[in-house]
Amino acid sequence: MDSNRESKTLGVTRQGAAMLVGVLCLALSPWTALPAAAQSAPPPDPATAVIAPLASRSLLLDAASIDGKLVVVGERGHVLVSDDGGASWNQAQVPTIATLTAVFFHDRDLGWAVGHDAVILRSRDGGATWQLLSQDPDQERPFLDVWFADADHGIAIGAYGLFAESRDGGETWEERTISDSDYHLHHLSRSDTGKLYIAAEAGTIYRSDDGGDTWLELASPYKGSFFATLPLDGDALLLAGLRGHLFRSDDAGESWQAIETGTEAMLTDAIRLRDGSPLVAGLEGMMLTSTDGGHSFSTHPRRDRFGISSVVEIDGERLLVVGSRGLATQPIDELTGGGPSGPEGTGVR
Repeated sequence: MDSNRESKTLGVTRQGAAMLVGVLCLALSPWTALPAAAQSAPPPDPATAVIAPLASRSLLLDAASIDGKLVVVGERGHVLVSDDGGASWNQAQVPTIATLTAVFFHDRDLGWAVGHDAVILRSRDGGATWQLLSQDPDQERPFLDVWFADADHGIAIGAYGLFAESRDGGETWEERTISDSDYHLHHLSRSDTGKLYIAAEAGTIYRSDDGGDTWLELASPYKGSFFATLPLDGDALLLAGLRGHLFRSDDAGESWQAIETGTEAMLTDAIRLRDGSPLVAGLEGMMLTSTDGGHSFSTHPRRDRFGISSVVEIDGERLLVVGSRGLATQPIDELTGGGPSGPEGTGVR
């Protein structure tokens, strides 16, 4: 077993990941939806109207922001929802205690979340309640990301080459193989030209030019794992990963240029702000900003060294960061200087 392989659970080695997700299954047949009685989550408990302190400080792994709504997922099946820009949070009732690693919303109401035990959930009410669409604990491979092109066509990717696709909004899923390798598939994104990209371990990058029907493995600029892709305008693309490695391509991944980051922290996520500028975040509270369209970056480590797994923009003034210590907010104007930023404390603000 190769000890250099990593999972999304904030950078553990493959040996550590194996302790969490178990032994790779040899095969997986197409999955179908569970009976309706097993899909519906119980009605929200009024006691959850105020976020539980344990959830607010537990390991959180991904966040979605759409039309003023924030949804965050993490360990023990935690789903936290805010409709007021993060001022207050509700802890959703969820029909699983499996760690949730990724969340994606098509619009303000319709969204999906995935995680360990090959769990796939769907919400039709903005994250307040969730249906369990599929799970397969026996295969012991977690999903690590989920993305939908529209309300019907979705792709979920994960550990050991796990790739599943739905054409009916998540009601049924079919596993596919996109490579002969079993590398962990960490993150999927789409460019404004319609190209899809997957960042994977062991320096692996995939691109699809036909909406995910076929995949091409791209030449890699680095042998270490990648955890985030960020399409920019046209065929420009950023690729982030281990030890502060950040690369840029202007030809859809056909060639790459290394970008100096000034950090060796693992880079775990990348987004575009409302003004179009890219922002990259990672462990040790590292945040990188660019004022030239992603050709160069300056570093802004948070003073609290909050280990960031995911970052989303709340509004034009603040970011929400989630990770090893729960939730925190980050004023965007604090990222205009060159020194450390962010408050000393952590938790919901």
